[in-house]
Amino acid sequence: MNVHEYQAKQVLAGFGVAVPQGALAKTASEARREAESLGGDVWVVKAQIHAGGRGKAGGVRLCRSLDEVEQAVEDLIGSTLVTKQTGDSGKLVSKVWIEQGLNIAKEFYVSLLIDRQRECISFMLSPDGGMDIEKVAADTPERIMHIPVAAEVTRENSMQMASFLGLQGGQVESFSKLTTGLCKAFQAKDVSLLELNPLVLTAEGKLIALDAKMAFDDNALYRQEEMRALRDVDEEDALEAEAAAFGLNYISLDGSIGCMVNGAGLAMATMDIIQLKGEKPANFLDVGGGVTEETVTEGFRLLFGNEHLKAILVNIFGGIVRCDIIAQGLINAVSEGAMRVPVILRLVGTHEEDGKRLIHEAGINVRWAHDLDEAAEFAAAAVREAV
Repeated sequence: MNVHEYQAKQVLAGFGVAVPQGALAKTASEARREAESLGGDVWVVKAQIHAGGRGKAGGVRLCRSLDEVEQAVEDLIGSTLVTKQTGDSGKLVSKVWIEQGLNIAKEFYVSLLIDRQRECISFMLSPDGGMDIEKVAADTPERIMHIPVAAEVTRENSMQMASFLGLQGGQVESFSKLTTGLCKAFQAKDVSLLELNPLVLTAEGKLIALDAKMAFDDNALYRQEEMRALRDVDEEDALEAEAAAFGLNYISLDGSIGCMVNGAGLAMATMDIIQLKGEKPANFLDVGGGVTEETVTEGFRLLFGNEHLKAILVNIFGGIVRCDIIAQGLINAVSEGAMRVPVILRLVGTHEEDGKRLIHEAGINVRWAHDLDEAAEFAAAAVREAV
């Protein structure tokens, strides 16, 4: 689960991480009042969307008067911001975050992530923070440092990182407190990715998180009630959000063949073979081992409701999953509306014959496949016939 920049900063502030003073606004007049309340003579207006690259896309505006603040918000609210991370469709801006401008002397990049290879948390940092950090990683990888840490950041860890960033004197102690706070927040809130880009050193010698990005482990949200409350479903894919409410593992893609599969590995293999047949999957959908009739029905509703689909491929290798539950879910969904695209079914395993019998007795016209290769061939042919 992702959150907005301003929400990430509020979480970090609770762990002693210094962040700029700021305020949320949804209208230009509200933004003007908030900027005036913050004080100062320079403000930064930032579009709040779940995507990086806002600065290059015009989503971050430096303003030197209240009139400029108001105009910047007028321009941003209701606009669609297109960045490298949003795709061509972009993201609608519905709110902005206004901050006091800072006197920036230096920008750094600092992040924490789950290091699966080392089986621990790792810091990743660079003395070259800012909008072009991807270019730094690609062109000068020696400017990126990885530091694995155990349960907490040691003095040695902090000193090594501070030295790499070129910090000196009292800045080293400030950085040590910062990394300690970041590590505590990461563990306490079940964070999967925490990124400060940039972390800035001001002319006054303060280290401040000028931007912050946080993503939380979905599997741990059951114990993170406060973090769950930060979810902004308007920023999420509508189908993915609906699927998540029913416990379905669903990810939208840009193809024309809808997929329903049990097991992540089988789902990936199904998508691969669809592409080998010259077509593209429209989604990843793993119904999981604990699937119920209700969740299967919802899965088919999602697929039938996707107007971009030309065919649906159901590939079930029943072990824990029962084929008759999959069949009944299809019957339920079809009873609520027309089956507007061809459905290719491969049902193998537990209660296989019961599932096939239910489909036959319901009079649903599906195309049966004996194996995955044949199922993918049938689905690809259905797409070509629909063009």
